[in-house]
Amino acid sequence: MKSIRIGTRNSALALWQAREVARHLQNNNYLTEIVPIVSSGDKNLTQPLYSLGITGVFTRDLDVALLNDEIDIAVHSLKDVPTKLPENLEIIAYLERDFPQDVLIRKESARNKEFHELKLATSSLRRRAFWLKNFPNAEFSDIRGNIQTRLQKLEEGDFDATILSLAGIKRMKMDIDYEMLPFLIPAPSQGVIAVAGHSDKKEINEILKSVNHQSTQICVEMERNFLSTLEGGCTAPIGAFAEIFEDQIRFKAALCSLDGKNCIATDESFLYNEEENFGEKFAKVVLENGGKELMAEIKSQI
Repeated sequence: MKSIRIGTRNSALALWQAREVARHLQNNNYLTEIVPIVSSGDKNLTQPLYSLGITGVFTRDLDVALLNDEIDIAVHSLKDVPTKLPENLEIIAYLERDFPQDVLIRKESARNKEFHELKLATSSLRRRAFWLKNFPNAEFSDIRGNIQTRLQKLEEGDFDATILSLAGIKRMKMDIDYEMLPFLIPAPSQGVIAVAGHSDKKEINEILKSVNHQSTQICVEMERNFLSTLEGGCTAPIGAFAEIFEDQIRFKAALCSLDGKNCIATDESFLYNEEENFGEKFAKVVLENGGKELMAEIKSQI
């Protein structure tokens, strides 16, 4: 078989993820070739994602390359992937989740400040809402770009700290101080590398199944089903995290208003069975407990 063309965004972190997929495939004796593609999401670093008006801003260009047969598979950070993919495209494999958490990075001058005193740089509606739930008087600045860009903006900007995904810091082997934020529920499927493919490429898709991590797949599909049932796209203030403990799953999730004042949360432990759509089930509970009105309010404000 000819080499498998792996499409990826061309940021340092995205290329790391693509190499990780290539490593798994090479371990199974398949040839690979990495094909970097510039994404629209990387071209516009001034506007926050929610104001661009589209979901899949980081995946669209790779989707087009897949549909045009310029690449065989596309590697994504799964939290960037919309819950509804274009026709003929599907997620084929999930690598094992490593670090799902959000962490706080401070600049040196803010070392001794309490959380409620910090002026935060984040464009994520989820991070803002969950932070405001705990610290209602917080001030925010928008910030976009890759990890290195954000850290540079942190040093130069008029704010005290930023929030980043721990996965990115660990994957880039960055030696920086960070603080865990247990009150921040991660974005659905945060910390997971996913591989998308074309439904017509049966042979390649079968090969990809050999690198799939089943436990991760169960958890992230639950989180993404929760998200899609709420109709949250990738930008609404929704956190969801599932974790497997032997034969039990713990599922934590929340939908918050933009100002953090109204949060509808769920925290369930249960025996897993593959027949039941637990993500949808828990999302419906949230919707019935005020989530429907809250989602309408959020959509009217974004």
